[in-house]
Amino acid sequence: MKILVLNGPNINMLGIREPSIYGKENYASLLAKIQNYADERGVKLKMLQSNHEGVLVDAIQEAYKKFDGIVINPAAYTHTSVALLDALKAVGIPTVEVHISDVTKREAFRQISYVREACIATIAGHGTDGYLEAIDLLIEHKKAKKNGKI
Repeated sequence: MKILVLNGPNINMLGIREPSIYGKENYASLLAKIQNYADERGVKLKMLQSNHEGVLVDAIQEAYKKFDGIVINPAAYTHTSVALLDALKAVGIPTVEVHISDVTKREAFRQISYVREACIATIAGHGTDGYLEAIDLLIEHKKAKKNGKI
């Protein structure tokens, strides 16, 4: 199984940016955590972070017919990007939306997710473990599809 893990703006600032909300874990340790978890499950990963919407759109488009799933933390683009939504819909790759914080308990504008419409699930408020849960969801989704349960 191959999974693309995408992170939007400012995720590279983990550990620095508002640690009371996002925790003290830095971006490098997040990547190592995700990679180790995937390795234990025999999942191949490509991970990318960008502060630029077009780079993320390009990565989604390039994933077409190459990846079995996408884990995406669109960060601030969650609430603004129809382009990410359209790219996810275009490729049709099972996608799980992840947010480190519980966006349901934050500012009103964070209640809106454009990408959610193209996702099979959303995980929010589980810290960086949400990425690991997303990988498991995608593994189970692929198994269910293979067994004709989807």
